[in-house]
Amino acid sequence: MHMREAPTDQPIMANPRAERVRDVARLATRSGRNKSGLFLAEGPQAVREAIRLHAERIREGRDGIVQWIFASPVAAERHPELVAGVDGCEVRLAEPAVIAAMADTVTPQGIIAVCRQTIVSLPDIIAARPRLVAVLCRVQDPGNAGTILRAADAAGADAVVTTSGSVDLFNPKAVRSTVGSIFHLPLAVGVDFAELVEGLRAAGIGIIAADGYGDADLDELQDAAAAHRLHNRAGEQPLLGQPSAWLFGNEAAGLDESELAAADQRVAVPLYGVAESLNVGTAATVCLYASARAQKRNPALAD
Repeated sequence: MHMREAPTDQPIMANPRAERVRDVARLATRSGRNKSGLFLAEGPQAVREAIRLHAERIREGRDGIVQWIFASPVAAERHPELVAGVDGCEVRLAEPAVIAAMADTVTPQGIIAVCRQTIVSLPDIIAARPRLVAVLCRVQDPGNAGTILRAADAAGADAVVTTSGSVDLFNPKAVRSTVGSIFHLPLAVGVDFAELVEGLRAAGIGIIAADGYGDADLDELQDAAAAHRLHNRAGEQPLLGQPSAWLFGNEAAGLDESELAAADQRVAVPLYGVAESLNVGTAATVCLYASARAQKRNPALAD
């Protein structure tokens, strides 16, 4: 991969009202992202992961995802590896006021990447034979969406899917909440729920609903999976040890009746304290890790 030096021969961008600055700032809006197919990745960690994926795709002969990187002189000095640049990506230095005009954050970290949205189709996700999928069903808060995506990445999930009516995963707050994980997983967005269920069932992927009123207890399911492995039992793996898609519902309303009816099992995370419920992002983290642990102990799914 050909690396280029930081753009010392170009003038530093100084006009916060320049047309390019306004174009970048529009990516903080959903209409701006939909029109351009681009989104913002702010901060060193997000930009680092964007560059990593960009370089990987270029090596594979595919199109890169990073179109521009804008950095303040201080950020460029602090993170020289992020402004060296790679093929197909333009790097520009900009005054802090320009970065602030582009950024969605109140206190920008001095570096922004403008990236191309990489979305895959549901059939492509299913064709890859996923073992663990996180499904956001009408999740509205971008922070929650980003947290679920990050948890899915950390748990080793194979994909994240959002159904119609969910928040845009490329919302700047959602992207920041993923802390770079948005560049690690295949994403299918705005999928019709009936189509999702049909595809999962045809592929033999179980559907588990995270439901506070579920008739199954997550601890009991984990115990069943552990006992199955401990005693080397034959026969079908317990639910958590099988390829599965977890459904996580809307913050206020949870999963609706059609979503609950589609599930093979409704599973509740037990609450041992006095809290009434768990935030959907926290619940998703617990559920995804439970499946990941059980699947790691399933010889049929071992890497």
